[in-house]
Amino acid sequence: MSKSATINSNASMRKKARPAAVKSRLSTHSKIIIGAGALILVLGGLIIAAMPEQGTNKPATVASRASAPADSATSASGLKALETSFNFGSISMAAGKVTHRYWIRNAGTEPILIRKMYTSCMCTTAALVTSSGKKSEPVGMPGHTPIPTMNEPMAPKGEAIIEVVFDPAAHGPAGIGPIERIVTIESNAGRPLELAFAANVTP
Repeated sequence: MSKSATINSNASMRKKARPAAVKSRLSTHSKIIIGAGALILVLGGLIIAAMPEQGTNKPATVASRASAPADSATSASGLKALETSFNFGSISMAAGKVTHRYWIRNAGTEPILIRKMYTSCMCTTAALVTSSGKKSEPVGMPGHTPIPTMNEPMAPKGEAIIEVVFDPAAHGPAGIGPIERIVTIESNAGRPLELAFAANVTP
């Protein structure tokens, strides 16, 4: 074999080797681009899922509850609240968390067992404060925080406080505007007791 034939043979082998290396690099780049695209889609989906729904920011439901008699929104079984709705008015994200206390009582003749308590949004927590001053750990929204079984007894004519804390900055800029949240108290005495509040969140 002549030198020129050997050179031509080596040159053709190099030409064949180059496309394989180029394909390998393109394949790696394609995988990186597809992976980055998938990551962006997943993160975008999580951000959208964490945003508050438009319907939850309308205070109309709270206004209708506020105009109803207090007993109509309480449990017919004996667990009652002095007030079932409250309006914080205009509150600023920059000012931080706000707190309101609802007084509840067992208006029945039998003891009541408060089983569970939870909130309608992760921006809100609630704690039960008994007449002896014992305060439960704050609970939040199911799915965001564990909702423990409380099994806290309340004697007939017994009273307690539901301490509600709202963080107006929890949703960031998407949380600006009118909001409505609910705290639900489940007991062994019938339908749950709902305590509502409203606010207008400003920056």
